[in-house]
Formats: sequence, C-alpha cells, structure tokens
Amino acid sequence: MSNPLINNTIAFVKKELKNAEGGHDWFHIERVWKNAKLIAKNEDVDTEIVELGALLHDIADSKFHDGDETIGPKKALNFLIEQDADYRIIDHVLAIIENVSFGGGNKKRTFNSLELDVVQDADRLDAIGAIGIARTFNYGGFKNRELYNPDIEPNLNMTKEEYKASTAPTLNHFYEKLLLLKDLMNTETGKQIAQQRHEFMELYLKQFYNEWNGNA
Repeated sequence: MSNPLINNTIAFVKKELKNAEGGHDWFHIERVWKNAKLIAKNEDVDTEIVELGALLHDIADSKFHDGDETIGPKKALNFLIEQDADYRIIDHVLAIIENVSFGGGNKKRTFNSLELDVVQDADRLDAIGAIGIARTFNYGGFKNRELYNPDIEPNLNMTKEEYKASTAPTLNHFYEKLLLLKDLMNTETGKQIAQQRHEFMELYLKQFYNEWNGNA
C-alpha cells in the first residue's frame, strides 16, 4: 500500500534538492532509499522510520551550508510537523539525521538504533564502488580540487573539523574515507555489498596509478 507520508516526503526532497550538487542531489537520496529498503528486508526494523531517515538524511548537507549541521534536522523537523507525523517517528528520524554522517571517521554516535544502522549502511554504500568513485570526483570538480598530487599525502588522523575543512586532492579521499567504509558497516547485508564495491575501488586505484605513472 502507498504511504502518504513517504510520498509527501519524496516530493519535498525532490523540490528541496532540485539544484543540488550532483553527488548530493535527489538521485543520491533515491539510491540511499533503495539501499535502505534492501538492507531492511533482513533486519527487524520499523521500515517507515528507515525510509524517512533515508529520504531526509541529506536534506541540507552541512558541506553546502558553511558546515552548519543544524539546518538539516531543522528542515526535517518542520516538514514532519507539517505532516502531522507522530513525535515518536519525528524524534527517531531526527536522531538518524544527526548521527548518520562519517565526519572524518571520528564522529561518535549520540544515539543508536537498528534503523540508524540500516540508513548509515545505505548511505555509506553510495559512497563506494562505481557510483562512489563518480560522486567523489564530481564533488572534487565542484570544489576545483586537484585530481591527485603525489606530494600531498592522505591524512589518516584528521579531526572532524580538519576533515570538514580539507582541500586535499580528490584521490586522497579514497584513503581518508572511502576505503575505510567497508569495515564500518553495521549490518551483514551492508558488509556483503560493501566488500564487492571495495574490491572494485581497489582495482580502480591500481589502474589509476598505472596510467598516472605511464605503465598502462
């Protein structure tokens, strides 16, 4: 059966992200939503909360709002109140939005639930593999970053603030985030999908370095 709240949320997100950067647009949300529904099939979760969390998790990514992490939860809160959503649902969805991000790998959760596990895995899956590579270089181009610079080493011990302020070459992001995600998955389904996507990224990097060094 069709869920009016889910349908209204889809319409809201499409409108809000109409002109968003290509790696954080509606299609990113749609992929995360699909990933979340796939993972949720094997988990004992409230599927409505999972879907709402996935749909609203990037409604106002702090990267595009001067690092302000409060805008997304506020937008989601106002929308869900307008929809007369139950406060149990609102509180849980807001907690997911506030805790889903990678944040340099040093961000500690202030909330835990199976629903958050599912949404976090779904979001991380979209950051790796073929689409993850495309998103990474799309964002690097959006920020006018170098593709790669052998003289600039990846920083594997960044604070959350350093991670958010980084202007490093795009390839460094593989080592600072993408290649770390496989081992940060919460669910068995997420781990299985991440393994295959991780291997694809390793193959891509091998080819990249061969071409960069004139060996391919």
